[in-house]
Amino acid sequence: MSKYIATKAIDGAVEWVARAEAKLNEAVGAKGETCRVGFPDTAYFLPVIYSFTGEKVETLADCRRVLNRAKSLLPGRPSENVWLPYLGNTLDAGVAALFACEIIEACKYLVGPNPVDGIWLGAANDIIMRERGIEFVDGTAPGFAAITGAAPSNEIAVKIARQLQEKNIYVFMGGSTGGKQFAEQLAAEGVQLGWETRLVPFGKDVSGLIYALGFANRAALSFGGVKPGDYKGNLKYNKNRIFAFVLAFGEVDAEKYAAAAGAINYGFPVIADTDIPQILPTGVCTYEHVVSQVPHDQMVEKALEVRGCKIKVTKVPVPVPYGPAFEGERIRKADVHVEFGGNRTSAFEFVTTVNMDDITDGEIQVIGPDIDTVQPGTAMPLAIWVEVAGRKMQPDFEPILERQIHHLVNGAEGIWHMGQRDIVWTRVSKNGFAKGLRLKHYGEILHAKFLADYPAIVDKVKVTLITDPNEVENRLAVARKTYDQRNRRLESMTDESVDTFYSCLLCQSFAPNHVCIITPERLGLCGAYNWLDGKA
Repeated sequence: MSKYIATKAIDGAVEWVARAEAKLNEAVGAKGETCRVGFPDTAYFLPVIYSFTGEKVETLADCRRVLNRAKSLLPGRPSENVWLPYLGNTLDAGVAALFACEIIEACKYLVGPNPVDGIWLGAANDIIMRERGIEFVDGTAPGFAAITGAAPSNEIAVKIARQLQEKNIYVFMGGSTGGKQFAEQLAAEGVQLGWETRLVPFGKDVSGLIYALGFANRAALSFGGVKPGDYKGNLKYNKNRIFAFVLAFGEVDAEKYAAAAGAINYGFPVIADTDIPQILPTGVCTYEHVVSQVPHDQMVEKALEVRGCKIKVTKVPVPVPYGPAFEGERIRKADVHVEFGGNRTSAFEFVTTVNMDDITDGEIQVIGPDIDTVQPGTAMPLAIWVEVAGRKMQPDFEPILERQIHHLVNGAEGIWHMGQRDIVWTRVSKNGFAKGLRLKHYGEILHAKFLADYPAIVDKVKVTLITDPNEVENRLAVARKTYDQRNRRLESMTDESVDTFYSCLLCQSFAPNHVCIITPERLGLCGAYNWLDGKA
């Protein structure tokens, strides 16, 4: 835990509590302590406070009681000379800051400035929460990004927003950098904002992001069965079910450090573009807590990786129909636009594991001429080189994924495939080519399906399609060495060399009482699944 971050978060929490007290005094002076307070059209009172403490804040007097509780959570600054664990105190400071922010925003509804102003939407009511919250439960929305500050330019802001939209991520915005806000940058470029586009501007101030956390709290209370006051249950639900993260742009001051510490109480990590200390060990969050100096073109991808958020591509992006029904399609010689392998040319496919930072997810590269440069009936060499990265990916899983290429590629109308490793034969039909099939679509299929079918082990996929003859031969030599190593590894595995066997129930749809025990020396009775399949 960074001592610098702990100090800044505690200082920021002290500032937030002081601001909340001043705002509360202003509201009490104008309305009196018995004045009712709350966000519009919600049964969850002030949802962050209600979720953490069970307190039903209904009047300004109730706010005073909660503010005193926030003061009691404020820890002392870390000692200059004695190094002690800082995480607990930092998290307490974060909670105090959240209570203060929620009181500030609630008082704004009484004495201004009105949180609903221009592009700013303020608190979401319960109708919106139920309509949108169910999307986080059923997976329609993989998660949300809470963005504070402003991007260096409007163009960067638009690019990041579009990347998040393409992945169905909600974007909740609040706070500024040098007087500029991310949401205002989008509005200046003509980007449509609102719940309908999943680009939600909550408020100008950093305190406006309390609406994003309140949304997560209400999801836990209404969909997760978490009881008010069960802060541990709130953390577990949000950490495991609401895949959210904070994107911090520009300078991170003490108040932003405190707000970020509050987000960590939900298991939401912070990704920053500036040079701030990092918190890399896992603990409250699934993986890292704070990651800094991330280039803008990598922020979205890095945030999804750190949060452990899996993006499923529900529709394979190819210009032809795709599905299991097309796996039996045959492409006769007269119907071939181009073919690869099949004793006419060299063709192979290869899956290899790389580090998370070595590839960009979704990158499809073609080396050599594409199929639109040749005449119908041409035979070309081909290497399908797939690089896979994942927090739980292992080299043992490479042949498992490699074997799937056959049926995944066959699912596209207009593509025919048989064989594996270096005995591949694949064709593209004239009809498929006319509909727009190109080499890159082999990569699009593999990227989409590997992420969708193997989310537990695959986080990133890059596919390179190679038709340059020299490059194909060079890479084929590398692949064959790996094929040989895999063969020797499998030959050396015995039942005694492992401590786990796997059961398979896939055939119970027609053999209800059947179960296979799969060991290194014994396949399933169908012959289709081995021990490595079970492990994957």
